[in-house]
Amino acid sequence: MRTKLFLVCGGVLAIGLGVGMAQGQQAPAATTEKTLLLWPAGAPGAQGTTDVDQPTLTVYLPSGVNATKTGVVVAPGGGYQHLSMTKEGSDIAHWLNEHGVAAFVLKYRLGPTYHNPIELGDAQRAIRMVRASATEYGIAPDHLGMWGFSAGGHLTATAGTHFDAGNPSAADVIDRQSSRPDFLILAYPVITMMNPYVHAGSRQYLLGDNPDTALEQSMSAELQVTKDTPPTFLFATTDDGTVPVMNSVMFYSALVKAGVPAEMHLFQHGAHGAGLAAANPQLSVWPDLLIKWMRERGYAAPAAAGN
Repeated sequence: MRTKLFLVCGGVLAIGLGVGMAQGQQAPAATTEKTLLLWPAGAPGAQGTTDVDQPTLTVYLPSGVNATKTGVVVAPGGGYQHLSMTKEGSDIAHWLNEHGVAAFVLKYRLGPTYHNPIELGDAQRAIRMVRASATEYGIAPDHLGMWGFSAGGHLTATAGTHFDAGNPSAADVIDRQSSRPDFLILAYPVITMMNPYVHAGSRQYLLGDNPDTALEQSMSAELQVTKDTPPTFLFATTDDGTVPVMNSVMFYSALVKAGVPAEMHLFQHGAHGAGLAAANPQLSVWPDLLIKWMRERGYAAPAAAGN
């Protein structure tokens, strides 16, 4: 089955290891998309057959050339309770398509109906599914990243710290694929499940009302970073009143300690949930910083002359 995909999920402090920035010529955005069930025969652990029980992946392919054969799975935020499917989903996919990158927007299952490890299982399935059809989507299996916003950033960071190489003997070709993203993009992410910096709503909807300490630690991405965690780009604002900026700082610090290439941009002011922040002059530069980083790592084509 052929599908098309599309993605995008005041003062500035910029901290980086191996980072870059530039603006490039944009190709026309894709005009078609297709939504696929992650498990056509029914998702594991499903408690029904309604829309909320069926995780999906919406594919957006750029109309122009995907010169670097890069794809990105996008995880919208919403506190593990709802999903911001436009500002942190389809808008992101269009932005990626405009920069010649394929996008895959993930609709994952949510609390209070579903708790960990269902959400992570949905994310891992999405990564494996795209890899299994990489040739069809015009991407390289080793150029597949994940981009998450807020709680979707937590899911993305979790996918980048809890992964496996796949089951080579599985009957399903999708299950044979690795679930490790090749790079991570985290926008004002939830990272920790531990006090004092936890976003309490995300913890409740992901882990339930009274999670034990071992589970909280396992799902605190800053405690799970290793040298094999993918290279990461982080963006957040210091006065975010919803998710404390220390979530990003702790993850960045863990990446540096593990020797993982990382770049972080902290803006002084900005409300949570900004998305691409096109209408906010203080924050609207952040996607330019991101595309520069992607180009430097070979995940987006170089800027055209004069751009």
